Amino acid sequence: MARKVCVLTSAHPPTDVRIFHKECKTLARAGYQVTLIATADNHAVIDGVTLTPLPRWKSRFGRILRGPIAAYQKALDADADIYHFHDPELIPVALLLQGAGKTVIYDIHEDVPRTISYKTYLPGLLKEPISRIAEIIENWAGARFSALVAANPIIGDRFLKVNENTAIVNNYPRIEELESSAEAPADKRESILLYVGMRITRARGAHEMVRAVGLLPDKLHARLNLVGAWDPPDLQDSLSAIPGWDRTTFVGPLNRPGVARELHQARVGLLILHPEPNYVTSHPVKLFEYMCAGIPVIASDFPIWREIVTKSQCGILVDPFNAEQIAQAMEYLLTHPEEAAEMGRRGMRAVHDRYNWASEEMHLLQLYDRLSGSEAVYERNLANMGSTP
Repeated sequence: MARKVCVLTSAHPPTDVRIFHKECKTLARAGYQVTLIATADNHAVIDGVTLTPLPRWKSRFGRILRGPIAAYQKALDADADIYHFHDPELIPVALLLQGAGKTVIYDIHEDVPRTISYKTYLPGLLKEPISRIAEIIENWAGARFSALVAANPIIGDRFLKVNENTAIVNNYPRIEELESSAEAPADKRESILLYVGMRITRARGAHEMVRAVGLLPDKLHARLNLVGAWDPPDLQDSLSAIPGWDRTTFVGPLNRPGVARELHQARVGLLILHPEPNYVTSHPVKLFEYMCAGIPVIASDFPIWREIVTKSQCGILVDPFNAEQIAQAMEYLLTHPEEAAEMGRRGMRAVHDRYNWASEEMHLLQLYDRLSGSEAVYERNLANMGSTP
């Protein structure tokens, strides 16, 4: 009989790339009976995953205060063998489940204490003490869970100190989702500069990207496409006053096919994040998605990103606060199409060779194998998925 897995998130959408498209689908294909508890309107079964809806809260604080109670009730109803949760606000729920003798995994997407500094809804004077308290709570709770999953090696190094059963499962792209041979070659496309994210924010370089595209020569006919949701909602108002806004298109949030479509129409992928502590140490999935789609990248010059981009020779690194430097990189890639296309091809090869989900899902399945207590599970999973070790 298939072991039952309950995946919980109160802060992410049910189709979150890491949670649903990567981890839940991987577990379902491997033969686990997977229930996903997330904010949604209706029950559904999608790609072998059973979706159990949480209510939609009217505010962030309503979700944080009331969401865990609803999630806990749904989790008890699921009566799973393994509970796999994805949000710090669900730590109390997870501790209750762990205390009841359940096997519980905490999946850590980002270094939460290091994200506090750019949370616009928190008062400035409270950010440092909140960051310290968050780290104390996360470390204390992390030591008590059955296992931890870290989205990159930096997070993994932090949590290995408190829980030796920590697996690093990098958030690399699914090649089959983003790769396409039907689209026009990158050097034959319109001069579209693309940013893709769940959110468009100041800390993710919104102002600098708009300023930079405004500095480009008219003859390039360059366009900046922004994919994601405004955060805060009034950010668009300040951007509209910047020269370059007339060359900017707000695309809005997209599903995965929509993201793939934008990637296959763009010439350059942009990742102009500010040097916030969490960003500097991250492995941003968008960087690898640009590479997977075969387009060159313009990225902030952070040490970890520098190692990836330089080693793969797939783009140009810039000072994220310097709009003139960003514009120079944009102009270079748009006016050197053959070199830009080769950068894109090198990035795609790097994803095929190393930075892909197929190489990471095995780490996830190995962790589940250990927690299931059966050496036969992993081999069975591989057979079910048509893979070899």
